[in-house]
Amino acid sequence: MLTTDKLSCNILADLLVAHGINRAVLSPGSRNAPLVIALTRRESLQTSVVIDERSAAFIALGMAIQSGEPVALVCTSGTALLNYAPAVAEAFYRGVPLIVISADRPEEWIDQDDSQTIWQQNALAPYVKRSCDIPAHTDFSNGEWVCNRLINDLLLEAVNARKGPVHINIRLDAPLSRVNEFQPDCSRVVRMVSPSVELPTAEARRIGATIASPRKVLIIVGFHEPDEKLNRALAKLAALPNVAVMTETIANLHSPLFINRIDSTLCRLTDGERRELAPDVVITAGGALVSRFVKEWLRSLSDVEHWHVGLSHTTIDCFKHLTLRIEMRPSVFLRQLASALQIFKAQSDYAARWRKVMAYAVETHDSYITASPWSDMKAFSFIIPHIPPRWNLHLSNGTPIRYAQLMDCSRIHRCDCNRGVSGIDGCSSTALGASVVYKDTTLLITGDMSCQYDLAAFSSQLVSPKFKVIVICNGGGGIFRFISSTSSLPELEECFAVGTRLPLRQIAEGYGFAYHEAHDLAGLQREFKDFVAVDDAPALLAVFTPAEESAEVLKRYFQQQ
Repeated sequence: MLTTDKLSCNILADLLVAHGINRAVLSPGSRNAPLVIALTRRESLQTSVVIDERSAAFIALGMAIQSGEPVALVCTSGTALLNYAPAVAEAFYRGVPLIVISADRPEEWIDQDDSQTIWQQNALAPYVKRSCDIPAHTDFSNGEWVCNRLINDLLLEAVNARKGPVHINIRLDAPLSRVNEFQPDCSRVVRMVSPSVELPTAEARRIGATIASPRKVLIIVGFHEPDEKLNRALAKLAALPNVAVMTETIANLHSPLFINRIDSTLCRLTDGERRELAPDVVITAGGALVSRFVKEWLRSLSDVEHWHVGLSHTTIDCFKHLTLRIEMRPSVFLRQLASALQIFKAQSDYAARWRKVMAYAVETHDSYITASPWSDMKAFSFIIPHIPPRWNLHLSNGTPIRYAQLMDCSRIHRCDCNRGVSGIDGCSSTALGASVVYKDTTLLITGDMSCQYDLAAFSSQLVSPKFKVIVICNGGGGIFRFISSTSSLPELEECFAVGTRLPLRQIAEGYGFAYHEAHDLAGLQREFKDFVAVDDAPALLAVFTPAEESAEVLKRYFQQQ
């Protein structure tokens, strides 16, 4: 095939295809022209072009989250690479395999006042599993071999054990547009076998015996991709009388036995119930927890063991009580634990008491919502139960993820949020990337401040009728009007909440979105139906809510008993 004459770029293209990487997100540039040529001329690679590198990286993140497969990112030299940092950090803490590929100048030109030259080779070092630097020339005795070995190594590392991003920095010398004949699919491919790990049956039973009734066991799961095996294991554990299972909205785990309204339930507990329901052992799985209530409560306890299960990059001691780190996939360990605990099943009312307090919390929640005025919470209480069954939901950071935590999201097909780092910056682009992969509709619910952060997503050529957006327009950063660190400051409105200048109607019209807006519950009920029905264009629904009233409604919610 006729392609770039840069051997390193052609080896890279060969190995991306050989390692099963199907998608690449490219951003235009000059120095990365050989990489663009090498990748776009491979028919088996689906390439997408996104101009803004920060948006491109989050789009690739969304693609990888939705597909469960690595996605490649390609940028030019200079500060282009630094724009990847927020999404790469999110991918690292979320365990998502991104293949970051940056074009670079030959090393002798760094710090020589040549354009677009910075030290790139370790620019993302804290947030990638591994990085490598490919020299500009491979025409020395071991040049081709070392290039092949390094790329194979990083592509294996991205998906080995705990998945995560890797960085391949390729130095390229001029001329950049020269082409030559190259025989594709001939590069050496290194494979790896990683046997699945299970505990010996005797060890699983020994561990099970240590937490058998009458010991009280609380299992909490943070963000996680949908996992039917994990769901079944947790359901078996939740059926045990001494085990309660709490799941967050973005854990994507559902059972009538689960405590799936963590914040609503914990804020209703009396001091006596907090003491009586304190676990002897808490087991965590999945990613970082949204709920500050559960973190503060467990940190306040003086006598509790904490086990963390999962493939981790470090020892995670979020509650300051860690006693056991279990380096296994949660679906495997918890399945074995559920089986082991069956033989130790004994009388306990621990799980039943948790379900009783959650039932009371749900009843109190429903009464409060019915009586509350038009606000963010009133809007969410209508939107969440009316999301169509096959739609995937993405939530921005700030108040949208926190409101969703209070609602019953058990019927939502899949729910995601960038909670690896919990940044506000790329929520729209992440949802857009997921919508490219998912065959049905992807709905993003975002705030007006989060939306303003990531307007580049709406200009992307990847936007399609499968992408729908609800913007909660509550006068800027609504979260700052609620959290204690900022809500009482005199600088609140000027420096934190900061009302946005966001002409959503004009933005929607300019980028080809069908536009709807609502200013009260009746308007939301009417407009939401039309918003859902749009199938020939992407759609945006702006929901306008009162800023101060919304914050007060949320504050009062947590004060109710």
